[in-house]
Amino acid sequence: MRRWSSLVLGLAMVAGCSNSEAAVSPAPGVAATPRCGTVNIAVNPWSGYAANAAVVGYLLESELGCTVATQELSEISSWAGIADGSVDVILENWGHDEEKKKYIDNKKVAVELGLTGNKGVIGWYVPAWMTKAYPDITDWTRLNEYADLFRTEESGEKGQFLGGDPGFVTNDATLIENLELDYTVVYAGSEEKLITAFRKAQSRKTPLLGYFYEPQWLLSDVKLVRVPLPAYKVGCDADKDEIACDYQSYDLDKIGRKAFVDSGNPAAAFIKNWTWTNDDQNQVARDMTQNGLSATQAAKKWADAHRATWEKWLP
Repeated sequence: MRRWSSLVLGLAMVAGCSNSEAAVSPAPGVAATPRCGTVNIAVNPWSGYAANAAVVGYLLESELGCTVATQELSEISSWAGIADGSVDVILENWGHDEEKKKYIDNKKVAVELGLTGNKGVIGWYVPAWMTKAYPDITDWTRLNEYADLFRTEESGEKGQFLGGDPGFVTNDATLIENLELDYTVVYAGSEEKLITAFRKAQSRKTPLLGYFYEPQWLLSDVKLVRVPLPAYKVGCDADKDEIACDYQSYDLDKIGRKAFVDSGNPAAAFIKNWTWTNDDQNQVARDMTQNGLSATQAAKKWADAHRATWEKWLP
């Protein structure tokens, strides 16, 4: 999903701890107790993921004494990091069945760590004002009639469809081709730029058709209306070149490096136990992006107000 800037710079990086599989030296006759050490978390380029990393990282450090190291990576690069050992966990995975087959089933270097509790939705959206001015704008079969309305310098003779970060999960170019729509994808370049574009489109009442998703804090500020495409059915996206159906809904999940999980590291157990809601994520993401809080401040604010929730995650 969804350019990464400095949203998690507030996460403390305590140097000098041993790696994830290290263990405390036991007393004679006592079994070794795994300790946390350094936990390497991939951070993908959208604010909701940054909120995940902020809260999980804060609690790993404050409650389990871990050192948290974050890496700003694309979704696919995060899976490669699992394989080469540089990443211990992906906190928010959007599908990626091909990567699951490659790294979990075949290479056996990764494992699923359960659901995050977040519900993921990807789709095509227009600002709400357009549905009043053009009542049938959400009928995808009529989009070609409005292509000229969405033309920009970047899209040339075709209507513009605004994408986000090129690294996000997206079928848009294929959908446009297979649904025979007179549009072309122009990438905003980052989540922040995509949000800015939708804000301006709503406030200035300028036409915009683009990619968006939830969980995302913006949707409580700016009303966007989804343009339903041909209904998703299981298997309709199996051939990536033939996709002509809407995006599926996702129960977002977590992925761990198998050696990290098998080591008995308490951080792995904590992350497996961690679940929260779209509202939780949006609250923290909003504090980090709109309310001037650092990642640590936003995480602490959430943790202080939800102790009963996160205490259940402790191993």
